[in-house]
Amino acid sequence: MLVLDTVTRRFDRKVAVSNVALRIEPGSFVGIIGRSGAGKSTLLRMINRLIDPSEGKISYAGTDVTGLRGAALRGWRARCAMIFQQFNLVGRLDVLTNVVLGRLNRRSTFRSLIGSFSDDEWARAIVALARRRRRRVAASRDPFRRPAAARGDRPRHAAGAGDHSRRRADRLARSA
Repeated sequence: MLVLDTVTRRFDRKVAVSNVALRIEPGSFVGIIGRSGAGKSTLLRMINRLIDPSEGKISYAGTDVTGLRGAALRGWRARCAMIFQQFNLVGRLDVLTNVVLGRLNRRSTFRSLIGSFSDDEWARAIVALARRRRRRVAASRDPFRRPAAARGDRPRHAAGAGDHSRRRADRLARSA
């Protein structure tokens, strides 16, 4: 169960989220709605611990999420599965590499920077794209700049979360 216990977030004197108390049972489907500037994104960022609450406590399954640090915090962020409004895909990279980069929290920064990914990581990305029926765009570069690209493609690619050759992407797709 996810529990928010009187969670507040302030930015200087501005209160973005005020005293939110919420209990979400396992298996529940919850939507957060409100006008622009109401604090919806700030609330989600606090749950994911991208920002800290100014006051209050967040817990999940008995674990104090607000107290997590280091590897435990990175693990929480990975399991929390947040998809951002702005997906920040790297436009000069193909879709497949953008999906592989979703594993950054599980690998060395240096190996990620030099683009050294294992065949298993490439295969996992192909499978993730295939699950969303996006395999055909795996080797394409920034399909979102083209006017013909559907707006709905961007979240599907982000949810599947190189400068990678089409030949290697095709080979891995056939073996996946």
